[in-house]
Amino acid sequence: MAPISLLVATLLATTASSAFEYNTFDGPGFPSCYNVSRVHDATSVDDMAAVVRAAAQSGSRVRAAGKGHMWYDTQCSDDWTVLVRTENVARISDLDLPAGADSGSVWVEAGVTFFQLAGYLHARGASVGYTLTNWNISFGGSVAMGAHRSSLREDSMVAAGVLAMDIIDGRGEVRRVVRDEGNDEWLAASTSLGLLGIIARIKLRVYPDTKVYAKQATLDEKDVLDGDIYGMIAPYATANFWASNSPWWPYKRKFHHRYYDTVPANSTAQEGFQNTFSVTELEAIAARTMLDSGKYLPTSNMLAEEIFFGLWSKPNFREKTTNKEIKEWPVYGWNYDVLIGGLYPDQKAEWEYGLAGYTLELAFPVTMANKMLKRVRQLFDAELKKGIVMTSTYRSGINIKFGKAYFDFLGQVTYNTADGADWSKGAIMFDFPSFRPTVGDHKRFNEQFYHKVANTLIDEFPCRPHWTKNTREVFDRSAKNLDPDHLRRFKAVRERFDPQGIYRNVIGEILGFY
Repeated sequence: MAPISLLVATLLATTASSAFEYNTFDGPGFPSCYNVSRVHDATSVDDMAAVVRAAAQSGSRVRAAGKGHMWYDTQCSDDWTVLVRTENVARISDLDLPAGADSGSVWVEAGVTFFQLAGYLHARGASVGYTLTNWNISFGGSVAMGAHRSSLREDSMVAAGVLAMDIIDGRGEVRRVVRDEGNDEWLAASTSLGLLGIIARIKLRVYPDTKVYAKQATLDEKDVLDGDIYGMIAPYATANFWASNSPWWPYKRKFHHRYYDTVPANSTAQEGFQNTFSVTELEAIAARTMLDSGKYLPTSNMLAEEIFFGLWSKPNFREKTTNKEIKEWPVYGWNYDVLIGGLYPDQKAEWEYGLAGYTLELAFPVTMANKMLKRVRQLFDAELKKGIVMTSTYRSGINIKFGKAYFDFLGQVTYNTADGADWSKGAIMFDFPSFRPTVGDHKRFNEQFYHKVANTLIDEFPCRPHWTKNTREVFDRSAKNLDPDHLRRFKAVRERFDPQGIYRNVIGEILGFY
């Protein structure tokens, strides 16, 4: 049989068998798709395109698959779907950064992760600057979902560093979309949710590698809620109330303020490497035991926040060349190692030990930062008046991040929208993870509080959802806050790229794209 005919026959045969669930990075019990007929481990761009062409002929749905940043069951539609895993499509090529140039470019394929590219570029004296995000996320996935670093001064949306991308459309043809802020195809591709097709290749802007410092201060809650939040963040290359996830501690009424900027490369020999989500087995068991008891005893949650606050008050860095703990601020090191880092070599990611979380992330105009955070504090205090003490139940507290304004149709930090709010100064992201108990019904202590926080913020503020950190209910409720003209224009591009709707997912259905 011809290769395409064989693929069609395979797809048709697999649909006759029972479908299965595909899981998020948290593993079994955490489905991102319910009705998967087949998982295809792609080996090349041509291979992915052939699968799409076969799926289009057989009437199958298709979604690109990764596990780095997906929490809920919104990756696919509920129809049977072929998943195309991209991790082995990971070629890096055509680095162009002439000596003395301010910037250059490099091409990466769909499955290249930030950690892979960081190592490749650092060995060649380059980096992607501040348009970066977590170590385990692919560039294709991060562009599709609108991923971002935390900065109001510098471009921090990953898509802001993209110069062009190749997308496999709904017919299986590869289309090149080149950066053009006046073109609706570019504005849709910048945050596409994968609804235009599989992002197969990306041309990225790169810069000469730099050394940076990280410094952290502990602030009283009132000094943030009543302070100049924009002024605390905007002066730095990147800054947050999120010290690789150590942020707002509501029980202690404290914030950790982390900020970064460049230093001359020859000013220090230190090479700091940041810990992102890694723990020892002993730490994981102790945390899980304590937080599971917090499902029933608020005192366990209070103790947990005290411990986590203390841990994250110290630098979460090691010296890369020796793996020894760094104990004092500031910390210095190469761009990616300090801004993101990854896992320590003798530790594993927290989710590998059963430390799973629920998430809620919403973006608000930074001009409303104080009002939004005070409203959340009111909700915490309302529970306290009832004798219920609420805390952070995640090892990293409540993450408060920021994003420089960047115009596209579906991004969290877009502007000139129908809500009339001023998004031009950027956005503040309220990222509220919470521990998912491993015991009983898996509901949290005072479960309804978390739903009340989400509903209140969505109903009272012009806010936008993070596209992989929210439930279907949050997407459904928050859709009213999105710009209708942006949705209309995105849908028109979607219909040109994918007229059969083979790439549809739950979010696209909620937003009315089908």
